[in-house]
Amino acid sequence: MVVTGGASGIGLACARAFSREGASVALWDIQEEAGKAAVREICSQGGTAEFFLCDMTEEAQIGEAASRTCRAFGRMDVLVGNAGIAERKTMLEDMDMNDFRRVINVNLTGVVMSNKYAVKYMMQNPGPVRGSVVNVASILGMVGAPMSTAYPAAKAAVINFTRAQAVTYGPLGIRFNSISPGYVNTPLLKNLPEELIHSRVALHPMGRFAEPAEIAEAVLFLAGPSASFITGSNLAADGGYTAQ
Repeated sequence: MVVTGGASGIGLACARAFSREGASVALWDIQEEAGKAAVREICSQGGTAEFFLCDMTEEAQIGEAASRTCRAFGRMDVLVGNAGIAERKTMLEDMDMNDFRRVINVNLTGVVMSNKYAVKYMMQNPGPVRGSVVNVASILGMVGAPMSTAYPAAKAAVINFTRAQAVTYGPLGIRFNSISPGYVNTPLLKNLPEELIHSRVALHPMGRFAEPAEIAEAVLFLAGPSASFITGSNLAADGGYTAQ
């Protein structure tokens, strides 16, 4: 199985969770040292993992990572399309279009390209069950947020892109689902001012942020046989954020 953005945060938690269940894990990431450290950790605990340096804005690199993954592990059964970056908060009239394009390129186009190559290899698996894709979206793909532009646009698009692929590939034995986490204790939050963190916590009825491992468990469920009749769904793992 493959986790994009697997070197840290939710991606690393997913790699750990899938490895615990016996999966061979390929980590695709631009963070080489962190990715190699994650592989060492997983292998030291008896798992099987490999790291593939991959810029999610470069189709050639994604295609090569997919090919090398299948050569290493023999097949591809699961893709977790997790790689993403934060945006710079700004009013629309002050938005830097280069920043907008950068966020869209990673958070949407990168997901689309990783799905493209995953499907290419999943279709080579014998049916009727060929594979499962879980794309990581966000609650900000479901609700509005002030000073946000590219990030919610990309995540909303990921949700509906995933639904469209579910309809397309359901008859062919590949399930597609997305997951929309609330705020999660990842390195991306470390740069937020303390007062902003407190205000964001208050938006979750459960009164806290998620831990990466909690999101990983939900991804594991969606990807695995326990969710065999679930496709085209978007799971809000958000501590009640979008229920209000």
